[in-house]
Amino acid sequence: MRPLERHRDAGAYALGVLDAADTFRFDDHLMDCPPCRAVVAELVPAAQQLAAYRGRTPPPVDPLAAPGPGLIDRLLGETVRLRRAGRRRWLCAVAAGVVLALAAPATAVLRAGGPGPEQITARDGRSGVSATLTARGRDWGTDVGLRVRDPHGGARVCELVAVGTDGSEQTVTTWRAPQESSGEEPAGLSTGGGAALPREDIARYEVRTTGGQRLLTLRRP
Repeated sequence: MRPLERHRDAGAYALGVLDAADTFRFDDHLMDCPPCRAVVAELVPAAQQLAAYRGRTPPPVDPLAAPGPGLIDRLLGETVRLRRAGRRRWLCAVAAGVVLALAAPATAVLRAGGPGPEQITARDGRSGVSATLTARGRDWGTDVGLRVRDPHGGARVCELVAVGTDGSEQTVTTWRAPQESSGEEPAGLSTGGGAALPREDIARYEVRTTGGQRLLTLRRP
């Protein structure tokens, strides 16, 4: 996929309509593209409005029925208001992330919730591990995609663990990153898996070694 096409996929990604392969490719792109991260964050209110409309439509209504003439105007007006509020929240989150990145070893830089996919990007200053996680609620639990960079790739086997609000833990996926040559920037590795926990019942995700050392914490909003 060409870079321009990846930028155009930001809207589909925010609404959760990309297939699994394109989603993982966009996860990689999102780590290195601040403009696309901003677009995804801004589209969250629009996704919330669509979900609200779907939730307020009674099941007996014909799925092809057209909305009333005033509904679209109200949705558009509310979306504009929420987008402005969302932009302010996003700018505050970025500013806070920069401050915390200087003061704390592990910091979440961007979080986007809502009914669509949930993205969390974080880096741990002590371990050097950074990652972007994408979580989608499913009927069976939570579908998770992960793009991770590890400066010690190849030297250790790692795992992603979902930690529930009740303290329970489930391993989502495990991996061994390829060993990089000395002096090279660590390459990103894409992986994915699932947890039986519903997305709203997960408090955080942790990247650990299989020996139990915690390398990175990704906290949900």
